[in-house]
Amino acid sequence: MAKQLLIIGCGNMGGAMLAGWLKAGLEPSRFAVLDPALDAVPDGFTLYRTAEEASAAASHDAVMLGFKPQQLGNLGPGLQTLTGEDVTIYSLLAGITLAQLRTAFPASAAHVRVMPNLASRINKSPIILLENGLDDLGRSAAFGLFDELGSAVWLDAEDKFDLVTALAGSGPGFVYRFIDALAAAAAELGLDSEQAQTLALATVDGASALAAGETASPGELADRVASPGGMTREGMNVLDENQALQKLLIECLRATRDRGAALSAGSD
Repeated sequence: MAKQLLIIGCGNMGGAMLAGWLKAGLEPSRFAVLDPALDAVPDGFTLYRTAEEASAAASHDAVMLGFKPQQLGNLGPGLQTLTGEDVTIYSLLAGITLAQLRTAFPASAAHVRVMPNLASRINKSPIILLENGLDDLGRSAAFGLFDELGSAVWLDAEDKFDLVTALAGSGPGFVYRFIDALAAAAAELGLDSEQAQTLALATVDGASALAAGETASPGELADRVASPGGMTREGMNVLDENQALQKLLIECLRATRDRGAALSAGSD
């Protein structure tokens, strides 16, 4: 684990990760934040307003890029004093490849793409990792740091990174949309909207927790719930007709994946 991780740009994701590391018991002194727009950080963390301040402190051996990927071209040159040969680059920048990171920060010996989601806040996020330049000790340190936020997984092929990001990084947004739609559908059919939302949340929470602890696949669990000729089967017939739900999600993941490719290409 890095002696200190400097987080450059601490928005929703960076804040969720800090909360998760605190929840896991890591010391705040292991982290610092560089963000000119952030109002404050929790007690124990160091907040820098400028790259010059952070560079003068010189207490970090890893940085995590947490700003918008479109800002890399503008911000990268001003961060060179923070990203020398002894500093590992961790990047949350969706769509930015390892090659692009090496071009932006050529002095750094190691570059790592990191894709968490907001469940980092409660230590239940999948964390996708892809690296170039780490030795065995560095890989172990990276894995140990990010595994504290949930379940870290190394990815071996970068051509799958945008798809994995669409599934595990953007996936919570799609799940939230499903919960919202499930509640809205019940309300449309006559249930009190607040009660519908409470029940939809509890249903998805219980179903996902059960699926996570089972050896049976989610598809098998769905069939167990749906007795032939029963209520659940009748509803699932609507979702299954012409593979409607699966086709919708294929298009959803394709659009999300392709947006990552567009970001890599520098498209707005």
